[in-house]
Amino acid sequence: QLQLVESGGDLVQAGDSLRLSCAASGRTFSDYAMGWFRQSPGKDREFVAAIDGSGLSTYYLDSVKGRFTISRDDAKRTVYLQMNSLRPEDTAVYFCAADRDIVFIRSLMHEINYWGKGTLVTVSA
Repeated sequence: QLQLVESGGDLVQAGDSLRLSCAASGRTFSDYAMGWFRQSPGKDREFVAAIDGSGLSTYYLDSVKGRFTISRDDAKRTVYLQMNSLRPEDTAVYFCAADRDIVFIRSLMHEINYWGKGTLVTVSA
């Protein structure tokens, strides 16, 4: 089992920055691709960003490219999501996810094995 705990969510103003963290415990962290997803009220959960186990390859939702950066620190067993130039439409619960197969993280959400419980990000206009 791999346990994931997100933190860093907050109420911020449009244009502000925020960094989310996801701490993992359990299995070998570096074996897993990691991802961030978000869900707004009344909307489906959507992919935001992913990083492979090596940390060399990253992927992003088009609307966050250039504003969000995903990174990982395997020594700390933590994945981060740096969010800059936040917009009201970024308001959502942000979830961390892990799977050995990055294809699942990128495009097969329902196949992902491990999820955190989420952290709320609210961006006011």
